[in-house]
Amino acid sequence: MTTASLSSAAFATSVSSSFRARNSRTSLPSNYQNPLRCSSPPSYRPLSGKLYPVKATLLQEDEEEVVVEKSFRTKGFPGNEVEEAWESRANSSSSDLERWVIKVEQSVNIFLTDSVIKILDTLYHDRDYPRFFVLETIARVPYFAFISVLHMYESFGWWRRADYLKVHFAESWNEMHHLLIMEELGGNSWWFDRFLAQHIAIFYYIMTVFMYAISPRMAYHFSECVESHAFETYDKFIRAKGEELKEKPAPEVAIKYYTGGDLYLFDEFQTERAPCSRRPKIENLYDVFVNIRDDEAEHCKTMKACQTHGNLRSPHSYPVDGFEDMPGCMIPEANCEGIVDCIKKSLTPSQVKQKEEI
Repeated sequence: MTTASLSSAAFATSVSSSFRARNSRTSLPSNYQNPLRCSSPPSYRPLSGKLYPVKATLLQEDEEEVVVEKSFRTKGFPGNEVEEAWESRANSSSSDLERWVIKVEQSVNIFLTDSVIKILDTLYHDRDYPRFFVLETIARVPYFAFISVLHMYESFGWWRRADYLKVHFAESWNEMHHLLIMEELGGNSWWFDRFLAQHIAIFYYIMTVFMYAISPRMAYHFSECVESHAFETYDKFIRAKGEELKEKPAPEVAIKYYTGGDLYLFDEFQTERAPCSRRPKIENLYDVFVNIRDDEAEHCKTMKACQTHGNLRSPHSYPVDGFEDMPGCMIPEANCEGIVDCIKKSLTPSQVKQKEEI
């Protein structure tokens, strides 16, 4: 009798504590800040299993906040949890010098982004589709620049990370379809808009290649700022023209991209959610712009995750079913951060490299 009573009491206590813990995870803290907002000081944070809703920023006082569909953080690398890697990096990188470098990098990025935004606001104050055409022409550039540098690293044997190449290509593929949509809507009808977008893209490519080679963290943060601005721009446009957009048909290219049979690449760039968890509906032009806005939110979250070195992984490459217990199937990859680190490690004897990895 005594044993049964103690067992019952223990069970009741366990159930009560579990219920309280579950309830405590369902609400966000009152001081929660928008993860899309690009700001300084350092923006990269340890990733956890909590839900992070993406909210629109720069709203007017009489506007209602828009919350993009919630997404979850998938598991970390097998045998190498993200939070453990972050703690190790934080302990080794807590010097005042590195914090100062990060602050300078992000301040430069924010200054550059704000400068371009002011120029675009002046040139495209009341011309929405041409503005979107210019934005999407520019938005494709960093992902191609990342892939170019990664190919160079791979050619020299410095850095082999297939997941980075896959995800960045999928991001470029997504932005290309945004561009095709804007072209179908007539955003490229004037030669000046094409001339401006193409020449900005060339300059942006050269700048991003140089920046990514020196500091991948800085390049990813700059892309986060660009994607954050794109999210805000589309969100404001939807709020202002929502009813009008619902009366217009969706472009054919948008219907094929968002509702086509093979959506592997569509899932690939959304690294913060499970494959097949997002399947857009396209019934009118309003749905098209809502999905483009949500795509920019996913790009922003991916760019934020990339600022923690080695944190990016393809959503299709996580082990499933019986593969969780087979770490031997994971192919080791060369690892370096920036061209200086790559050259340094390429000159390090192989035995020393193995000791460092262990």
